Amino acid sequence: MADLGSASGRRMWCSVPERLQLHGAMLALQFGYAGFHVVSRAALNMGISKLVFPVYRNIIALLMLLPFAYFLEKKERPAMSLNFTIQFFFLALVGITANQGFYLLGLENTSPTFASAIQNSVPAITFLMAALLRIEQVRINRKDGISKVIGTVFCVAGASVITLYKGPAIYSPSPPLESVAAPLLQSLPSLGDASGKSWSLGCVYLIGHCLSWSGWLVLQAPVLKKYPARLSVTSWTLFYGLIQFVVIAAIVERNAQAWIFHSGGEVFTIFYAGVVASGIAFAVQIWCIDRGGPVFVAVYQPVQTLVVAIMASIALGEEFYLGGVIGAVLIIVGLYLVLWGKSEERKFIALEKAAIQATPEHTSSRTPAHIKTSLTQPLLHSSTENV
Repeated sequence: MADLGSASGRRMWCSVPERLQLHGAMLALQFGYAGFHVVSRAALNMGISKLVFPVYRNIIALLMLLPFAYFLEKKERPAMSLNFTIQFFFLALVGITANQGFYLLGLENTSPTFASAIQNSVPAITFLMAALLRIEQVRINRKDGISKVIGTVFCVAGASVITLYKGPAIYSPSPPLESVAAPLLQSLPSLGDASGKSWSLGCVYLIGHCLSWSGWLVLQAPVLKKYPARLSVTSWTLFYGLIQFVVIAAIVERNAQAWIFHSGGEVFTIFYAGVVASGIAFAVQIWCIDRGGPVFVAVYQPVQTLVVAIMASIALGEEFYLGGVIGAVLIIVGLYLVLWGKSEERKFIALEKAAIQATPEHTSSRTPAHIKTSLTQPLLHSSTENV
């Protein structure tokens, strides 16, 4: 009887159009990531160490990912060498240690909403880095190239506004969520607003987080060409990132009590970060990128910012400031301009290839220079974690 019910459930799920499944999965993914921003802020306000938190988070994430990497990529995984070890170590330094460290420092000084908002600039920063490193060519004679350049300018302008201009509070919910959840909220005071902290310094930390994340994406491209096992690359990166955090924490965090859980809330925040944000969300994101493409996944990023704003406002009483709202709008506009440019570039390349294949007399040894893609390495990888 249970088998019959299970089979019926599978048939019902399969009858749902794949496009609808993708949209549902992406919405669930954004809610999961949005919860991570709020939960991470809750962890900091509970007093969890900014060094201990990522250690436990990465242990959980590595334990979840390692079996899949080991069994699914046995045939694709090359032999380990000193060269790969050095590359994975530096990938971890940029993509795990600096990325997560800057994020927590920035979140502590700002708020979950603006941490999420600044993350929308990652595709534009990645494009800028790739262009400076000659990994991607900037073609300003085509509309896709112009769109990516303008989008990058919007994202930089938005991040600058958030950093340099806080402005007056334009929305101040008071009191936060008078309900049965009030006792819990009283135990987690001021989670949505960083009163007494340095807002500008926090934004600088978050920009460092985005630069680290973008650098990780750019540096992964040449590594994946030589080591074409994405899950294994991520596992090795997590492993070396974990070692780096443990070493730093052992030197800086001398208080043994910092490594002990003092409440169920602390355990929940760490498990949420490791299981939901790094484990389940990672698997869902890989599936969505495989079925819908990287641009489809990236387009949903601003939804996360909206969900974070709603959650933090209703549950945590977060205040919204004029500078943050203006900056967030500029960054989101820039994000969509960059993504539109990438989409148009792919269409342009596909049309040119189709035209060449339709004329056999022109398909000789060389491909004409004018159809060369400006994207020499993929910049939106399925191994991209939220933070």
